[in-house]
Amino acid sequence: MPPGPGFVKESRTVQFYLKKLVFYVVALWAAVTLNFLIPRLMPGNPVDVLIAKMGATGQPVTRQTREALAIALGQGNSTNWFVQYGEYINNLVHGNLGVSIVDFPASVTTVISQALPWTICLIGLSTLISFLLGIGLGVLAGWKRGSWLDNLIPVTTMFQAVPYFWLALILVLLLTRLTHFFPFAGGYNVYGGLVPGFTPQFIGSAVYYGFLPALTIVLSSVGGWMLGMRNMMVSTLSEDYILTAEAKGLKPSRVRLTYAARNAVLPSLSGFAISLGFVVAGSIVTEEVFSYPGIGQLLWTAVSNDDYALMQGIFLVISVSVLVANLVVDLLYALIDPRTRARS
Repeated sequence: MPPGPGFVKESRTVQFYLKKLVFYVVALWAAVTLNFLIPRLMPGNPVDVLIAKMGATGQPVTRQTREALAIALGQGNSTNWFVQYGEYINNLVHGNLGVSIVDFPASVTTVISQALPWTICLIGLSTLISFLLGIGLGVLAGWKRGSWLDNLIPVTTMFQAVPYFWLALILVLLLTRLTHFFPFAGGYNVYGGLVPGFTPQFIGSAVYYGFLPALTIVLSSVGGWMLGMRNMMVSTLSEDYILTAEAKGLKPSRVRLTYAARNAVLPSLSGFAISLGFVVAGSIVTEEVFSYPGIGQLLWTAVSNDDYALMQGIFLVISVSVLVANLVVDLLYALIDPRTRARS
């Protein structure tokens, strides 16, 4: 007896998810391998950099010291890259990303774990707010073409065209120097005796210090989401199934949300996956202008000080986050649009 339609549909769904998982596992292996190779192909040696710093301070440097630093920085005793690659994979499995030169002898894992929550809270929430705000306004602008909201899109896209650092500096000038509404730099009031933790005083201070950087991110990105969603809504509203839904006498709100917006938002979801994945990379410009203690500023510090182990750890976290975000959105995409599973 041949399998029924339900069995075939379920089999295609399982194949779809397996293909996605296999693809992302291979992509993860490629990202890990490139993360291993790139620092070793770069000019210079982190061991030499650290030894030079030790020599400048008058500390004695012996052959045993060099070997110990090489092991601590993840180079091991062997010059064979295959052996080092095996040691690298073993260290990754055990959560050992090496030792940071900038904060020597602190581990890279410790340094990243201290900066990562700041970036996730600031950039993550700002990206989510700008996405939701842009999508919502884009739906309304596309539904009511020619309205004041539709005419507001050129103004919002202007902020996206403005150089990122210039917008940040303008906000700093207007809201910190001239009006003193917000603090100039930092992640919280370090002079108020606050200790980082889940206390109302610290959370309030962190929100107050992070409002201006978040405003910069929202202003510079909401226009892109709004314009893209508006154009997709205009294109979707001309489809035959929209006309059929309207001819059946369905409520305008149901046609707008269930039929039009649900299909128009699909391309934006893919873009949001990439944006969400790069949340952990932070915004180097924003965090540097506002001296915000996140991953972006940490990456800038690592590059400025030739801290290869720290750069390697940050790149690995960014790569994994991008892959995980894209995997999650791919799976959600398949739930929103079942046709994706059928075509796989």
